[in-house]
Amino acid sequence: MATLRITLVKSSIGYAKNQKDTVRALGLRRMHHTVEQQDVPSIRGMIHKVEHLVSVEEVQ
Repeated sequence: MATLRITLVKSSIGYAKNQKDTVRALGLRRMHHTVEQQDVPSIRGMIHKVEHLVSVEEVQ
């Protein structure tokens, strides 16, 4: 199964609470923090919800 490397590139300050909660649920805590998550539909949906705040790349 593929892995996604997700980096928070823009602050969630000033955005809706549900978007802030989504960023936290992805495991991102601060600016330029990077986490690796499995490439599953639920994670893809969370990324789609905050795609303006994060950078995503696939890792093999």
